Amino acid sequence: MYNRKQLLYLKENQLKESVHQNQLLQKELEKQRLVEEERERISHDMHDDLGAGISALKLQAEFLKLKIKDPELQDDLNELLKTSGEMSISMREMLWSLNAQHDTLGGFTEYAKLYAQNFLKRTPILLDIKTKDIVKETVITTEQRRNLFLCLKEALNNAYKHSRADRLHLSFSQDEQEFTMEVSDNGIGIASLSSEGNGLSNMKRRMQDQNGHFEITAGNGTRLLFRIGL
Repeated sequence: MYNRKQLLYLKENQLKESVHQNQLLQKELEKQRLVEEERERISHDMHDDLGAGISALKLQAEFLKLKIKDPELQDDLNELLKTSGEMSISMREMLWSLNAQHDTLGGFTEYAKLYAQNFLKRTPILLDIKTKDIVKETVITTEQRRNLFLCLKEALNNAYKHSRADRLHLSFSQDEQEFTMEVSDNGIGIASLSSEGNGLSNMKRRMQDQNGHFEITAGNGTRLLFRIGL
């Protein structure tokens, strides 16, 4: 009887603990749901308000450019059009980063490919993209996605400005619970890997913030490796 009572007591405690853990989990899920709803609201507001405003500004500048013949004013309007175009691109990137529907490896890799293609299409650099064993539905956090994308932007910008390369290789691979992104070129390499310039320190810091790994090798070209746990 004593043993049975002890066993019953232990089972009751386990049940209470299980109920408590379930309540905590439900609260956390509700919190995440509210955060995602807020992100969606901000994303829609930015698209409807800022997006429409930037489009109207660009349209007005193009209209004025057709009417005004003064070369100096034409140059000013060209700068305005350039700035509005850059703002539009930046806003699209922010909308993408806010959208929780893209918190997957598939969402990240597809957008990263599109960005790299658009960035390099007006340059002499030929782009080669490969993917290996990517499970598109694999979930990544918003912060992981954002930091990986910012690292990619920095890497592409460095290759365009400093590498003197004519080919760039971009690859994505997944190995169970690890995701790897590699950016390599056939340029002149980096004179000193100890230098903190060219945004290398930012890339290293971003990967450290995500408990990831950043590696750079230089010789006949430059190879940047970014790795995160899933």
